[in-house]
Amino acid sequence: MSTPNGLDHVRPVFRRILLQGAVLAGALAVIGGVVGWFVAGGPGLTGGLIGAVMSVVFCGLTAVSVLLAIRFSGGQMISGAFFGTIMGTFLVKFVLFIVVLVALKDRDWVNTPVLAIAIIIGVIGSLVIDVTVIARARVPIGVELPGDRTDAEDRDPAA
Repeated sequence: MSTPNGLDHVRPVFRRILLQGAVLAGALAVIGGVVGWFVAGGPGLTGGLIGAVMSVVFCGLTAVSVLLAIRFSGGQMISGAFFGTIMGTFLVKFVLFIVVLVALKDRDWVNTPVLAIAIIIGVIGSLVIDVTVIARARVPIGVELPGDRTDAEDRDPAA
């Protein structure tokens, strides 16, 4: 049996984030699309759907970047590989976001207010998911606390 690393304990947490992010994106696509359709017709529907897709992509990239960073850093969360992977992914997301917004600027087939609202709701929703999943996670930190010794160690100090 191999020794556990940070990835063994963190992987289920970020899988849960990815799953809940996908559920959020599906709900946002349905609700944003329907509301967008009633507000602005076809362009509103398109704006709501694109906003939902952008939300799930950026939420997913965050979770995937942490998983990749832990893998690249060999399970050590305090390393250059870890922070380099996280920052590199952040820069890619930032550039991708700007490129998508510039590409969609002044398009007749996209209602930009609906798109912006869908993106904002997606970002807030993904932050809520991140906070709740991380707050409920029970990831061991590998520090021996007082009282963690076994009864045999208490009775026999040489053990």
